[in-house]
Amino acid sequence: MEVHGRRVTVMGLGRHGGGVNAARWLAERGAVVTVTDLADESALADSLAELRDAPIARYRLGGHCDEDFRLAELVIVNPAVKPGNAWIGIAEAAGATMTSEIELFLNASPARVVGVTGSNGKSTTSAMTAAILETDGRRVWLGGNLGGSLLGELERMTADDWVVLELSSFQLARISGESRWPEAAIVVNCTPNHLDWHGDWQSYIDAKQRLLTGQSAEGLAVLNTRDPEVSRWKKLVRGRLLPPLKDEDVPPLAVPGEHNRHNAACAAAAAIGLGCSPQAVERGLTAFCGLPHRLEAALEADGRTFYNDSMATTPESVMAAINALGPRAWFLVGGYDKGVDYERLIARLANGARGAAFYGAVRNKLMALASGLSTHCEFYACDTLHEALAWCWRRSQAGEAIVLSPACASYDQFRDYRHRARTFIEAARALTMRSA
Repeated sequence: MEVHGRRVTVMGLGRHGGGVNAARWLAERGAVVTVTDLADESALADSLAELRDAPIARYRLGGHCDEDFRLAELVIVNPAVKPGNAWIGIAEAAGATMTSEIELFLNASPARVVGVTGSNGKSTTSAMTAAILETDGRRVWLGGNLGGSLLGELERMTADDWVVLELSSFQLARISGESRWPEAAIVVNCTPNHLDWHGDWQSYIDAKQRLLTGQSAEGLAVLNTRDPEVSRWKKLVRGRLLPPLKDEDVPPLAVPGEHNRHNAACAAAAAIGLGCSPQAVERGLTAFCGLPHRLEAALEADGRTFYNDSMATTPESVMAAINALGPRAWFLVGGYDKGVDYERLIARLANGARGAAFYGAVRNKLMALASGLSTHCEFYACDTLHEALAWCWRRSQAGEAIVLSPACASYDQFRDYRHRARTFIEAARALTMRSA
């Protein structure tokens, strides 16, 4: 895409690098870049510092302005911007082209791309896939929704490299039909999520399916057929369809849980389909030690293990944690309600956990679902994560686990899942030190 001299509006600078990298990449190629964000200068201080030396034409912070969209030729839309946004409507009515940071990357990258999506486990599956490819001797770049824009690395990439991109439903929904799409696709699962953003279950499904429908006949796809919804998507695959590895073919893993064996089965199948050796699959998976914020054993004190599972933002991901850790665990569940059904999660907690403290905006909804259940699991509702942690600590015993596995988004009380995790770990340290 030629951008030199074009008027470009970056809508949503954000705090995680996508907006920053898009703004810099475009400005350095001669685009006349306006950065606009609802957040003010103080909230975006870190992102603005990263752009201090970039030739940005204009910043408009603390609110949007009509002319930045009406006069734009190209608008880079932050993934968090919901469909039907009025500012996007202004730009579209004026004839602007809508795109995203991830689409800029896909169209500019010389490397071959593996796209990974799913409601749960897509970060781990992406990292497992990258680990196998690296073990097989490939030069690999890992990014996307996993937490890092790769636009700034494009000049270092070659046609012999491989990129593994974790792709969220938000990102997939924003990629245009004219974009280049990943040559290989992995779909781990699909359960209701982000319905507050998509509006309904079918729209969420449609976004996830775009990873398959955008591919060409030369593409490769791995579908986790253990998942009831994804198993129905076989007819959408335009190229080569591969099943996950069988359970007995997955080597022993350092990361706990049956769900991680399913993730590994998908990653391994894709890697083999891309020509990796069975030896590379085994070595790559057995050496994989997990990712931060995914059932991460963060602290041990007084016989208890504190697990940071802050990336568990769906009921299904929390149920996977319950299955992995057994009945001697206390769970901190809560945050911002994304509009999903929590009934199955509450029933699983009642039958598989020692106790659960509900906190944040969704606490009363969760407590209402738990009320009246006949169970040995203890339930408690409170305002903050600190209160939830203190309650779990007082009731837990040596040999038990305390797990932050929230099933919800973080932004009722925290900037993001990383801030939530850091707060949990710092509070756990302070709590255990006072009790020492």
